[in-house]
Amino acid sequence: MQDPIDLYFWPTPNGWKISIALEEMALPYTLHLINIGKGDQFAPEFLKIAPNNRMPAIVDPQGPDGAPVSLFESGAILQYLARKTGQFYGESERDRLSVDQWLMWQMGGLGPMAGQAHHFLKYAPAMEPPQDLPYAKERYRNEVARLYGVLDRQLAQNEYVAGDFYSIADMAIWGWASLWEGQQQTLDDKPHMARWLATCSARPGVQAGRALAAELRGDFRQEKGAQDVLFGKQR
Repeated sequence: MQDPIDLYFWPTPNGWKISIALEEMALPYTLHLINIGKGDQFAPEFLKIAPNNRMPAIVDPQGPDGAPVSLFESGAILQYLARKTGQFYGESERDRLSVDQWLMWQMGGLGPMAGQAHHFLKYAPAMEPPQDLPYAKERYRNEVARLYGVLDRQLAQNEYVAGDFYSIADMAIWGWASLWEGQQQTLDDKPHMARWLATCSARPGVQAGRALAAELRGDFRQEKGAQDVLFGKQR
């Protein structure tokens, strides 16, 4: 029997990737909250697991060869869990290549661009003094729109992102894409993305992963101290 995996988590799109994966894969886990607004990510004990001071991270007491392993970076964690369980990675090498390229698309494209869109559209204008930067807002709003156009065209040809099977690529993309309204996007011209969002949102594993510690998800626009931790000088 699998011993519980230690999940270091806060309810954000990156955190949801792993909470959803653990729920979908029916893996037991112990939750450790990393309050990013209070600076828990800079604690020395957490940095031993995640030296980049970012959550999520995991410690699996039954890692490769039965020895414990710690992992940071959400994409790497998803790949590890998929290999460990033999789930949500497709059935063939071609499937896995498709999953990997869309996972990397999220990690290198959608996640960073949507994150910057959230920052400049929502948080920067609420800072003291306000940082309302029209160029930055337009730049990231447009890039997210371009990326969602790419996603919609892919989903016009496939039920899920990597093909006709649900995978860790869908888990990675869903959290960011589900927040399209906060990124000032529209689904009116993206019917395939809208269909896919609804399909993924109906999955019990997605619902359970998204609900984890949902009551703690706050609005950092109203928390000056959290803004200083998240957007201030790097440690």
